[in-house]
Amino acid sequence: AARRRTSGLHDHLMPKEGWTTQGCAVMRTAAEERRLGIHVAVLGAAGGIGQPLSLLLARRGSELASLRLYDVAHVAGVAADLSHVDARAPVRPYQGTSELAEALHGVDLVVLVAGAARKPGMSRDDLFQINAKVVFGLATAVAKHAPNAWLLVVTNPVDATVPIALEAMRKQGAGNDRKVIGVTSLDAVRAKKFVGDAVGIDPARIMVPVVGGHAANTMLPLLSQCSPRFAFTRKEIGDLTTKLREAGTQVVEAKAGAGSATLSMAHAADRFIGQCLRAMQGAKGIVECAYVSSSVTELPFFASPLQLGRDGVETYLPLGPLNTGEREALQLLKSELAQSIQKGTEFARNA
Repeated sequence: AARRRTSGLHDHLMPKEGWTTQGCAVMRTAAEERRLGIHVAVLGAAGGIGQPLSLLLARRGSELASLRLYDVAHVAGVAADLSHVDARAPVRPYQGTSELAEALHGVDLVVLVAGAARKPGMSRDDLFQINAKVVFGLATAVAKHAPNAWLLVVTNPVDATVPIALEAMRKQGAGNDRKVIGVTSLDAVRAKKFVGDAVGIDPARIMVPVVGGHAANTMLPLLSQCSPRFAFTRKEIGDLTTKLREAGTQVVEAKAGAGSATLSMAHAADRFIGQCLRAMQGAKGIVECAYVSSSVTELPFFASPLQLGRDGVETYLPLGPLNTGEREALQLLKSELAQSIQKGTEFARNA
């Protein structure tokens, strides 16, 4: 047993041919990584969401063949920090536009979190003016260097940035409707938490579909479909819906200009990415709500329950039975959501 432990330590400190070392950490070569599984890139890895998300992804260890961290600045420090986490996935930094192509080469899943965060008094429409160009540029790079990868868009305003990302990829002759996905999982996570607190049970036991979009006036929790079932009063439904829709603003104001919902968003994104990784590996029956190009309603993009498979969205599930209040709220949100979709699409087509 002692001899086996000594041999294992020797193999770690004196790596076999085909491996490289950086400091005291063993690094896989690119050729070795390509044989090992799923490669993930985080674009915007040095930002407020990017850093905690990268930590959570690094902790997934052997689920990942590599974790590529890209940003325009400060990403080397993030990667150095994460390289000390006791997990198997190698973490590699890529900084500046000159290294973007290398960061994306051969990746299977890209998470786009780059861009500005909301500040007090700033609407998601204000964010559009800043983040539209960022998303267009990075989605164009994904189309050129990783055209078959899943692209998960976290950058707000998601109602507009997902249309931008898909249109940017289409302009490059790429863009798979089933693989360009807006991550709205924070809405579902918050809904689970708020309902759990309201009824006094573990939020992990709760499932609430949240459909529509990802802005305060476009998201709609379908509390009538909550699992397990609860007999909410009309007032309770109104209070829970308002709390969900105002949650992002509450965090922005509480941080007083120091950021937005970065930690909870990182948690929610990591949870969704985990489901995507499972689907990519062949797991069946994975259903999540997300914002995608869709024909579930008359709108070209919509967040709804989706069944995920190896190649992205496998099945677009129906919204299910809605009560009167939900049907009315659905009609009200469609106008604003349609405007955001049109704004994003027109920006990308004219870029």
